[in-house]
Amino acid sequence: MSKAEQNPVEQVGHAVGQAVEDIGAYIRQQREGAHVSLRQLARVAGVSNPYLSQVERGLRKPSAEILQQIAKGLRISAEALYVRAGILEQRPASAVTDAVFADDELTERQKQVLLDIYQSFRRENDAAKPADWAQAVQVDSAVDPVVDPTAVDQHKS
Repeated sequence: MSKAEQNPVEQVGHAVGQAVEDIGAYIRQQREGAHVSLRQLARVAGVSNPYLSQVERGLRKPSAEILQQIAKGLRISAEALYVRAGILEQRPASAVTDAVFADDELTERQKQVLLDIYQSFRRENDAAKPADWAQAVQVDSAVDPVVDPTAVDQHKS
């Protein structure tokens, strides 16, 4: 039976099954690329070896919490796993989000907080009216005057 001949429920079921297989294959690929054994990753993620093996083979669908622990063990973005698993929709890429995700010095929680703040600023700016922008620029320039570098040097002595 082709996809076109399946009813919508069967199509959704197939898509979910495919997501489970895809996430498992992706986890295995990331684990092998990071030279982490199945046993090591299972220990870090707090799951049994057989369970993680089943996830990698597409037989089990891990919860968001397990995906987060797996991401932590692999030092990759939990959001990337959530998107692959079909838990989150993929966000449009931007230089800011790419930079945040690429920073190995930040924890997953810190990355998420930074991106939440960034997104709230973007939503706020999208909601602003053009007249509000002009007013905001006038207020900002009055509050944040340009500092004369020679005046700063005079105060140092």
